[in-house]
Amino acid sequence: MEKSADSSGNNDEFPPEKRLEAPNHRLIKAGIATIPDMETLRECVAYENAHQNRTQILRRLQWKAEELREDET
Repeated sequence: MEKSADSSGNNDEFPPEKRLEAPNHRLIKAGIATIPDMETLRECVAYENAHQNRTQILRRLQWKAEELREDET
């Protein structure tokens, strides 16, 4: 039943803490690159702001937001 509440179904596999708390920078970049939608991106931004607040990660998330916006048009 939990999947019915989650429209994409993939967010359960890769929550923000898995995407952004990887053991090395390359895995974090990959986690950000595979963000599928704006909702997941917002969750990652909120998580980063609340936990680490790393400027470089927030910048990458901003770039991903711009990429997702471009794909929508």
